[in-house]
Amino acid sequence: MSSNSYFVIVGTRDNPLYEAEFGPASRGDGGGHQKKDEHKHLNQFIVHAALDVVDDLMWGTNAMYLKVVDKFNEWFISAYVTASGTRFMLLHDAPNQDGIRNFFQDTHELYIKTLLNPFTETNATLTSPTLDTKIRALARKWL
Repeated sequence: MSSNSYFVIVGTRDNPLYEAEFGPASRGDGGGHQKKDEHKHLNQFIVHAALDVVDDLMWGTNAMYLKVVDKFNEWFISAYVTASGTRFMLLHDAPNQDGIRNFFQDTHELYIKTLLNPFTETNATLTSPTLDTKIRALARKWL
């Protein structure tokens, strides 16, 4: 299944810790860089707007996976909240509940392993190329 997705890990201070876009390779249409940059800002805006919904929902349930929390045009926003309050947000265009839940659970496991490193700070940006490679592999597997 080939769908477009934008994944972000949001820290407890509402700061982005990690961002990635998944999906088919960009279609070569001339001014692609400016359009891609504009598209990235729109994705960030949509996810940021859904953070308030996630903050409200996370206190009303014991579940970590909050499923689809918001919708913007043809885009769905799914969320997962860790025990520490870190939010995993996925903006996607194809509903795939089981795959998204599995992706979030596996990514949460990677996130915990990353935080076990004594040199990693809790709300610091995650810049590890190994983490990026593993998250992208999980996205190919589940999304």
